[in-house]
Amino acid sequence: LEPCSHYGKTPPCINKIIKKKIKRVIFSVADTDIRSKNKAEKKLIYRKISVKKNILKNFGNDFYQSYFLQSLKQLPFIDAKLAISNDIYTINRKAKWITNFKSRRLGNFIRSKYDCLVTTSKTINEDNPLLDCRIESMETKTPQLIVIDRNLSLKRNSKIFTKKKRKVFILTETTNLFKENFFKKMGVKIIKVPVSKDKNYNLRNIFYIIKKLGFNRILIESGLTFIGKLLENKLIKNFYLFKSSKKLNLDGYNNSSFLLAKKVKISKKSQIKVNLIEDTLYKVKL
Repeated sequence: LEPCSHYGKTPPCINKIIKKKIKRVIFSVADTDIRSKNKAEKKLIYRKISVKKNILKNFGNDFYQSYFLQSLKQLPFIDAKLAISNDIYTINRKAKWITNFKSRRLGNFIRSKYDCLVTTSKTINEDNPLLDCRIESMETKTPQLIVIDRNLSLKRNSKIFTKKKRKVFILTETTNLFKENFFKKMGVKIIKVPVSKDKNYNLRNIFYIIKKLGFNRILIESGLTFIGKLLENKLIKNFYLFKSSKKLNLDGYNNSSFLLAKKVKISKKSQIKVNLIEDTLYKVKL
């Protein structure tokens, strides 16, 4: 990214570059912050520092997608992750997991790249997941957690509360003083959202609320119903799909009639070539 040339929480990057007598600066894309945009080159050349810009520009634009959405007037950067069987089921009646150990480890690593995870109370109540990063030495990379819980139905003994150093937020439109006090004692932050007239939240409004909490890189981990609504509203940027090689047949089911194949067009181009021992990972740009 273009070196910054304004004062914020820290002094400008170009001050450090000049002080350290760096002779050459190469960057990919211009900063979108108006305090710095297209200002570094002129200031550095004045100091007789060589500047080369627009190197790997397409890669830079892709890499900085979430940074370009910093304004509170813009929706945050939203990705989603889901695991399915070879016959497109998301729930295994006989086992907790659909994909194998290697896929789950890679899923943990993907989590580490985001500010927060967003899920629903339904997902937590049914699956009771930890939703943390359990890769050795990367535990501190576990993102903060936001639970969409319209009716404040989240179970009080959920495993998500065992992760002590992680912040948990509950977004709800229900008032239940007993439950609210319990969750607050657990260190949970309750965020009230405006009551919606229909059965669906105003999803865009929810993500503006999340952004005001300071989160701009968001990973969705939930069931088909919530992910389906996000896809229908075109809110997801990248979709990670872990697909098992095994069919579940009668042991598999979905709690939604949402047809994944129609919403997410999977192709060989979207396949990420990693060794997951028979499982396959797709990353679909939406």
